[in-house]
Amino acid sequence: MSRAGPGPAPDTGAAAADDRGCHILHADMDAFYASVEIRDRPDLAGQPVIVGATATRGVVLSATYEARAFGVTSAMPVTRARRLCPQAVFIAPHHKAYAAVSREVMEIFRAVTPEVEPLALDEAFLDVSGAVRRLGSPARIAAQIRATVAEQQGITCSVGVASAKFIAKLASARCKPDGLLIVPADGILDFLHPLPVAALWGVGEQTGKILARLGLRTVQDIAQTPLGTLQRELGPALGAHLAALAWGRDERPVVSRVPEKSIGAEETFASDIDDPEVIRRELLRLSGRTASGLRAADALARTVVVKLRLANFTTITRSRTLAEPTDVAQIIYTTACSLYAASGLDGRARLRLVGVRANGLVPSSRAATQLALGQRPTGWRDAERTLDQISGRFGVGSVRPATLVAGQEGEPAGPRRPESAARPPEEG
Repeated sequence: MSRAGPGPAPDTGAAAADDRGCHILHADMDAFYASVEIRDRPDLAGQPVIVGATATRGVVLSATYEARAFGVTSAMPVTRARRLCPQAVFIAPHHKAYAAVSREVMEIFRAVTPEVEPLALDEAFLDVSGAVRRLGSPARIAAQIRATVAEQQGITCSVGVASAKFIAKLASARCKPDGLLIVPADGILDFLHPLPVAALWGVGEQTGKILARLGLRTVQDIAQTPLGTLQRELGPALGAHLAALAWGRDERPVVSRVPEKSIGAEETFASDIDDPEVIRRELLRLSGRTASGLRAADALARTVVVKLRLANFTTITRSRTLAEPTDVAQIIYTTACSLYAASGLDGRARLRLVGVRANGLVPSSRAATQLALGQRPTGWRDAERTLDQISGRFGVGSVRPATLVAGQEGEPAGPRRPESAARPPEEG
């Protein structure tokens, strides 16, 4: 194994490492949200910086390594982060800025190879097997990517180089921040086996407890356990999955185009809400955002899902499959309200969070939908597409239902900015 870093410049030692057969790269931005903020505010460099919703019920989305030294982690409540690191600079997220930087970074990747599989705004897999003739060895390509990201975007990234996606992702995590780690094809087990079982994809809290009960604490322990034992304790699929990973086997290719599985949005209320009218108003807002996302993705949804989180953090979901797939907010909203009513929580429980999600996506260009008897071919869909155009020109929220305008005036318990509607808290 060879590790280069910190520092984004190409490293001749890393480039000379044995990277034969290591055509998979995993590139991960370091503390992405926080790094973008510091890039735009250089006076914050070297300070503990925490990005997250600044309300008392917010969570940490990103933290610099100076803040992490005090125990601050992603998804941690902001109140706890303040206790651990009171001297930190807390910044509300600027999602448009992060999305813009992400697009630029992905273009850097695609200039190297078309085989890019984004996992989130701040990380992606690359298959560089077709680029080595043009750009050099995988390790040299990885070093050049790091240098280009630093030069063009003013942030750092860590890159793992390996023969499989799973190993490359582990490698990038272990050379953070601002590092490059090559795991030779013949050194996979030396790298993998000393790691804790939690390093394996698929080992969550419950699986970890089962493995601990069996006395399995390292990846090597799993590798040396008979397959039958793993499948008996964990189930056939998970047992076989972990056994393969424990021996470094991961045959998944880099998939450059992964279709969206679902689109949705959710909001956490500033204080717990039990007023059905306020909740239905929020369902209207979220249905509009979900429908807009569907249209932007050129997709229709077959299923509408409502997420309801109680004050005690109990989460309830309800779903309904539609007769015809849709991207119309009014249809999604009507279905969401029906699901809320059917949950039995209508006016009977205080809610902390509500969400609306569209599942079972199909391309709108291919979906053959039938108009109900007497239904006009134009209507809600055309109206909402017109609103999309207006929002695109004048900004999101420039036109919205009158109910939502009224709801923003003097509403003491309205929702605040979402903590994480589009993706989980970033970890890099």
